[in-house]
Amino acid sequence: MVSNKLLLLGDEAIAQAAIDAGISGAYAYPGTPSSEILEFIINSKEAKDKGIVSEWTTNEKTAMESALGVSYVGKRSIVCMKHVGLNVAADAFINSAITGANGGMVVVTADDPSMHSSQNEQDNRFYGDFAHVPILEPSNQQEAYDMCYYAFELSEKFHLPVLLRITTRIAHSRAGVSRKSQLPQNQISLPKDLKQYILLPAIARKRWSHLLSLQPLLLQESENSKFNQYIKGNDKSIGIIASGIAFNYVMENFNGNSPYPLIKISQYPLPQKMIKKLYDEVDKLIVIEEGYPFIEKMITSFLCDDLKLEGKLTGLLPKEGELNPNIIAQALGLPNIEGREVPSFVVGRPPSFCPGCSHIDSYNALNEALKDYSKGRVFSDIGCYTLGAMPPFEAINSCVDMGASISMARTASDMGLRPSVAVIGDSTFAHSGMSGLLDAVVYNAPITIMILDNLTTGMTGGQPSHANQRLVSICSGIGVDPEHIKIIKPLKNKHQENVKIIREELEYQGLSVIISSRECVQTLNRRMREKFKEKK
Repeated sequence: MVSNKLLLLGDEAIAQAAIDAGISGAYAYPGTPSSEILEFIINSKEAKDKGIVSEWTTNEKTAMESALGVSYVGKRSIVCMKHVGLNVAADAFINSAITGANGGMVVVTADDPSMHSSQNEQDNRFYGDFAHVPILEPSNQQEAYDMCYYAFELSEKFHLPVLLRITTRIAHSRAGVSRKSQLPQNQISLPKDLKQYILLPAIARKRWSHLLSLQPLLLQESENSKFNQYIKGNDKSIGIIASGIAFNYVMENFNGNSPYPLIKISQYPLPQKMIKKLYDEVDKLIVIEEGYPFIEKMITSFLCDDLKLEGKLTGLLPKEGELNPNIIAQALGLPNIEGREVPSFVVGRPPSFCPGCSHIDSYNALNEALKDYSKGRVFSDIGCYTLGAMPPFEAINSCVDMGASISMARTASDMGLRPSVAVIGDSTFAHSGMSGLLDAVVYNAPITIMILDNLTTGMTGGQPSHANQRLVSICSGIGVDPEHIKIIKPLKNKHQENVKIIREELEYQGLSVIISSRECVQTLNRRMREKFKEKK
């Protein structure tokens, strides 16, 4: 019997809604705080019984394109990623708004204010606005479920992808969620216009014109959306516009009953009539939103007089980091409530390598091999191994974006920094490192690339790495001289041997790849526990 009420993370609520809404395909590249969405679908017995395809992909771009392929044949699909992942998928995402969607297609972006596990705080509502597609933003787990379920209907109504934007606190907090009826999967139904996905200029111009013609209808949909609410208040000295998790913080300060008129924004484009009504009846308008001042900027596009508009742009609220109830209390002139702040005696604990991590032995060998050279010549990438920047290793000097290590090392070497070293993980190499390696091969860059292969995507929980057992063939296939593809085992008893190999490749005036390969200690422990259970 299927339970109608479940205790779910926000990520899990989205996953369950997608299953209940009749998806046929789900695709993602792992990235905190979005990883649990696809993990839930992969592990769902319901999803398996329904024959739903759920796959980790090489990167977010291929995930987006995979979801678009499902939509092309008239079936429903969901694609999930963290906020910076949409940068990788942007080409496909922006163009999918022009091709349109046939079957319902939902794109989930999990933004990370305060950069808990990210390089930046970007707010992907701007991507949705840039692409001219509908945006949904839940304020709690039930809304995350309801909006995802509705998003497929919305997508098929306008034949557009829909962007569902969540933030870390929604993704990783848990609440009771009531389910809706389970919908059957769509049958295969190809687009009526078989040329709409061919974005040759003559066709793309027509599709772009069509997309623009939909904008008034999308605005009308937002004006009438049940997710955008106008909440009356008697005190007209202030009007509040709040969105997402920030709405919860506002209501917490008022014990659920705001004395001021308030608009809750959960569907975009902004409901202009609703906002103009509030603007006209209050003395001052305060915009409270998690992330960038997106709503605040958008309001100024249709309200000429912004003198009574306050928010992040005016300094009333901070432009960086997450909001919380006390920050909002201060902005509203309310007293802080004790117990809502982290006590001063709670000390932050910096991340560190797991005991027994293979990266420890890799960095110890690399540091010793480089000890006779000046510092500042190791370009790294994004993964568990980025912790090599921390004491006691202090082994790396960059972490910019997926795959940047190889490209940066190559051009630094061109400019005279020799030896130059690139350190990249196996999953990151498959994600974005292979194209940088091809450049290095073409220009015979005199750099040493260390691929730290722990046989998994370790940083996000141990999802499969598409490079698993393929690194040697990939590197040789791209064109690296097999004589300079070295494999080392990062273990203490192999330390001197590994140092010797790394030193030799540092001195080589050409391109070399060192694959430092040992299974992630966490996935190893998990595998051994499962093996032990099977024996019992």
